[in-house]
Amino acid sequence: MSRFDDLARYAAEIAPVIDVVHVGVHAASRPLGRELVARWDGDPGLVIDLRYVLPARPLTREGLAAVYRYDPVGEEEIAEQVGRGVLTDDGGALRATDRALAFIAELYGVHAAATAGLWAPHAARVPVLAGLAGRLLAAGERSGGPAFAQVSPPHEPEGTPAGVLLFNRLAALRLHRADAHAAAWSAAGLTARQIVTMPPGPAREAIEADTNRRAAAPYESLTAPERETLLEGLRTLM
Repeated sequence: MSRFDDLARYAAEIAPVIDVVHVGVHAASRPLGRELVARWDGDPGLVIDLRYVLPARPLTREGLAAVYRYDPVGEEEIAEQVGRGVLTDDGGALRATDRALAFIAELYGVHAAATAGLWAPHAARVPVLAGLAGRLLAAGERSGGPAFAQVSPPHEPEGTPAGVLLFNRLAALRLHRADAHAAAWSAAGLTARQIVTMPPGPAREAIEADTNRRAAAPYESLTAPERETLLEGLRTLM
């Protein structure tokens, strides 16, 4: 097996682990953030999804479309966000309002509490894992697509706890893989709707294999022991 095949296999193995860790933090955060969400007017889903993006850079239409390629955010919804005082539309650049930024600052506090509690038994591992994830994001700049370009690097104000750094870096890394998946099904001549409804079988397996090859690029920046440290470390956080 070649080094590239080995990296593709690793990309396939770590992807569901990253997903479980990411979803686990969201689940642990819900009870802690209930009061914060209750004070918000409307559904804060977009602001929660893009919490690590909005304070760092404006949203572009292309970037937003890529992040939500399977559940598009249309112009009507964008207009609604602008009307509710969540975003401003500055000549096509969508920026967070002060209201949205204040919500995100409080949300970072919620995620700090959630990750500290959830990962308390493994607290010593978290800074190491956050550091490795940060290196992957830097390496991913060369191979990421439009969704990854929109979300990375994440908003990381001074003093952000390692748990929040890891959580948000993993969120951005998931979108590197999402871009790889989109590139793979696009190369096969499919649309987003077609890949969502595509049944299991050889054609689907070929797209997933191509996805893993494309998603593997950032992992080449880590040594084999570092990749093992990341995978096993994330498994302890599941």
